[in-house]
Formats: sequence, C-alpha cells, structure tokens
Amino acid sequence: MIKAPRGTHDILPAEQPTWELLTRTAEELCALYGYRRLITPGFEETALFERTSGQGSDIVRKEMYTFSDRSGRSLTLRAEGTAPTARAYIEHGLAREPQPVKMYMLAPMYRYDRPQKGRYREHWQWNVEAIGSNDPAVDAEVIQLYDHFLRRLGVRQYSLELNSIGDRQCRPAYIERLEAWLDEHDDVLDEDARGKRETSPLRVFDTKNPDLQAALERAPKIGEWLCEDCREHFAAVRAFLNACGVSYELVPTLVRGLDYYTRTTFEFKGEALGAKSQILGGGRYDYLVEELGGPPTPGIGFGAGIERLVIQLEEEQVAATGEQPRIDVFFAFEDGAPRERIAALIAELRSRGTSADTDYAGRSLKGQLTQAGRLGAATTVIVREGDALLRRTGAEDEVVPLDALEAAL
Repeated sequence: MIKAPRGTHDILPAEQPTWELLTRTAEELCALYGYRRLITPGFEETALFERTSGQGSDIVRKEMYTFSDRSGRSLTLRAEGTAPTARAYIEHGLAREPQPVKMYMLAPMYRYDRPQKGRYREHWQWNVEAIGSNDPAVDAEVIQLYDHFLRRLGVRQYSLELNSIGDRQCRPAYIERLEAWLDEHDDVLDEDARGKRETSPLRVFDTKNPDLQAALERAPKIGEWLCEDCREHFAAVRAFLNACGVSYELVPTLVRGLDYYTRTTFEFKGEALGAKSQILGGGRYDYLVEELGGPPTPGIGFGAGIERLVIQLEEEQVAATGEQPRIDVFFAFEDGAPRERIAALIAELRSRGTSADTDYAGRSLKGQLTQAGRLGAATTVIVREGDALLRRTGAEDEVVPLDALEAAL
C-alpha cells in the first residue's frame, strides 16, 4: 500500500474547520493591519537560500530539498518564507511603492528534518513581513499582530521571548569577546555547537542541549555590548509593546539562526507539547535585501508554524468543531422517483447559491433520511413518482407536486 511520504501528512476534511479557523483569522488580521497577500513559487534558485541562510547554517547543510532540473539548474523547494519575499521585493521594484511594503504568505515549506509531533518535512507556515522601515513601532506592530491573533483564537498558554542582537556597529566587538569565552570553555561545547561556531558564533546559543544551555548562561550576552542606537531602538520596541499591553520576557540568549537578522529577535512559545515549544520565530533583518543585490533596506517579520498551533488549540480545547458544513436541501428518493428530473433541479439550486445534495450510495429510504440528518439538512425532500414531501426543521411536512417543487424550494 502506498502511503504519504515520511514527514508529510494529510489534512482530512474533518480537520478543515480548525485549519480554516486559523487561516481565516490570520487573513482577517492581516487585512486589519494593512498586510497584503504574496504568493511565491514553491521552488527557488538554490543560491537564494545559500546566500541568505549562510553556507554553514543547518538549513543549507542538512535540511534543504535541492535538485537539478533538466537544464542542470540547481533548484530548492521553498525552505522558508522571508528570503523569497525579499527576492520578490527586489525583482518587482517594490521599493518604488510607499514604504514599508507590508506582505504576508500562507504556504507550505520544506525542510528535511527528523519528523516528530507537530514538525513535518512539508509544513505550513504563516509569514508576515514589513520591508522598508527601521521604525521600532513596526517591530512592535508585527509582534503585537501575532499576540492579537492568539488572543482572538482564545489561546492562553503561551509566552513571548524578546532580545536584541545588535547590528554591524556593535556586534563585531561582542563576537570577539564571545570567541574568547568559547576558547576558554571549549570543553562544554558539543560537536553541533563547534560546527555552528565555525560559521557564526552567535549560533552556539541556538542549542537544545540542556547542559550546554546551562553553561551558556555564564557566557557574555549581546545585550551588554549594544551600541547607543541599538539600545535606543530596543528600548523603543519595548515601550511600544508595553503601550499595547503585550507581555514579554527578556531572554539574553535568544538569537536567530540565519545570517541576515539584526536587532530585534523574538519567539512565541506554546505549552501544548509538554514543555515550552516554539510556535513562532521572527526578527529584524536589515541586511537581507542588500545581500540579495538590492539597496540597503530594513525589514522585520516572522514565520509561524500552523501544525504546532493546531496542536496548541486542541490541547486548550479552543479549536473549531469538526462538524461538516450544513446542507440547505437534501433529496431522498422512493423507488420509481424521477432522479434525472431532480438532478436538473439540484444543478439549478446550486447555481443560485443553495447547497444541495442527494444519495449516491444506493441507500434505502431510511438510510437516505439518516444521511440527511448527518449532513444537518435544513430541508429534506422525499421525492416520489408524482409529488414530493418537504420536511423542514420546525415546520409541518408539506406535499408539493413535482411541477411546483422548484418554486416551493
């Protein structure tokens, strides 16, 4: 038996109400906040991710689905949403539009990772990006948008972690100090941390090793080395969040794993998987557009996984119910009833926006009526040879000649 590939999953009809709740709420809030939808290709030139994620990143080294097409070009399935958004911003001259350009994407991403609960090799992600402004108020808006999203859904068991990782002015001095500390404490580093250190020392903080996490608590923190501009920017972000009533925790070891991030970094954590687990990661990326060949252009955004949030909703029992959509009219047939004639009527009702269905499984009349009940039909029509019995919720049964059936409905 052929099954779905490992690390992928089907989203079944019974699960759609929850997914539709999430995506509909995301789209509604994006409209409220002025973010417009962007759809990028499912695959990009491999160089896009290599240049932005860094050759030594886990994404490039271990997780990308890369292949050569029939012309020998190296292509990669969309591994994350921010780099394609920046590529589209440059390619289509969006810098000529009023800034910032505020966009969002709801799309599948592809990472070759070890499958586990809520983490798939093909997973859905909601990206929100604001490109073209370094205003700290934009940082706060992006963060507050997701906080608003969770509150509207009724999610309560979550937290927001916040940090600043500086910029090109202050980060080099900090990296030099961090390198010295890592040299002195090389014995606490595991193999993964040593590999990350070779390409970006900041990445050593992005570890799941509890012993290493404890040791890194004693390492110098980037917050102690921020320049005046970065300190003022971060203070303003926090002030805007405070004004909006968004609660957060300052986490000095919070970093982002990609090279293009600067200043504000943040994560939302949920508790549905037994311990705090990331449901969103984001931050400011003021050098990304420039790295892709565009002019120096600031930006900020986030990527939020849909599958993990579905689990969060289910654990908190705030997910939408799995009921099927209700049917306006269901047609059941006695033996000898003119099914072809009713098929034309069903088509006419649907063309007018009335949902209609009938039996295609050869059920008995009793079985057909049971099916009408399962579908929550507001009106059940029992079609007979010369007339029809209309059974409406909250009303007495009514017998109607077939010639008058369309008018009666």
